[in-house]
Amino acid sequence: MMQPVQHQQYRRGEFTISTDPAKLDVPAVHAFLTQSYWAEGIPLPVVERSIQNSLCFGLYEGKDQIGFARVVSDLATYAYLADVYVLEKYRGHGLAKWLMECIQQHPELQGLRRWGLVTRDAHALYEQFGFTRPAKPEGYMEKLAGDIYKKFSGKTRVRPQKTQRSKR
Repeated sequence: MMQPVQHQQYRRGEFTISTDPAKLDVPAVHAFLTQSYWAEGIPLPVVERSIQNSLCFGLYEGKDQIGFARVVSDLATYAYLADVYVLEKYRGHGLAKWLMECIQQHPELQGLRRWGLVTRDAHALYEQFGFTRPAKPEGYMEKLAGDIYKKFSGKTRVRPQKTQRSKR
């Protein structure tokens, strides 16, 4: 059974990074992701479910969310870094680097054997934190449904809710 993760908060001047999911501006995260090259058209319920099942890092200026990242992990051996962004207006000020530093420092993410991520254009950022191209790409496999959000045109897979059976 997964133990609750203790929320972390980091400050740098007027900026804050927090792992408290209650602080996340989910509509703002969705608005960015739905326009991104990696999650174009992603439906809001999918974003909500991804946030619920990840360790999320919100980047804020005051109360305004200006960046985001999430880590999908078993908190023991492996972590996958996803949906990392800083709003364009705030780029070029070292905030993405600071966000990565905070992720790498998080106490629940220490001692992991492997981290993974996929990027089209941010290799230089991630290389500063020890990420490299796969040493043996022939051993890497994936199952990709790259156009899934376009295919379903806003329709999302609905998970059935668990119901309790009545005792007779």
